Amino acid sequence: QVQLVESGGGLVQAGGSLRLSCAASGRTFSSSAMGWFRQAAGKEREYVAGINWSSSGTYYGDSVKGRFTISRDNAKNTVYLEMSSLKPEDTAVYYCNRVRFYYSGTLYSLNGYWGQGTQVTVSS
Repeated sequence: QVQLVESGGGLVQAGGSLRLSCAASGRTFSSSAMGWFRQAAGKEREYVAGINWSSSGTYYGDSVKGRFTISRDNAKNTVYLEMSSLKPEDTAVYYCNRVRFYYSGTLYSLNGYWGQGTQVTVSS
């Protein structure tokens, strides 16, 4: 089973930037589509961005399009989310996970596994 460790969150003012990282264990990372999700307090988890195994395909939700950039380094088993022009509504816990298709938030595994996530708080 892939183990996921998210990091890079923090407190930032509106308009600021953050770079999130997700380190994954396991030999399947380099052949897997990966995605970033977020969950704000009291809301359902939202699919934010996805990337295919070769980085040739990326997806962004409408709420982050033009402000967030997803990338990956297969040699380091790591996927990144570069966030800029942050808004208070971006405040959430951010998670990464393996997805079936980079353009869809459908998880590859149905075992319900999630990492601990990383908190992003954007102040106005």
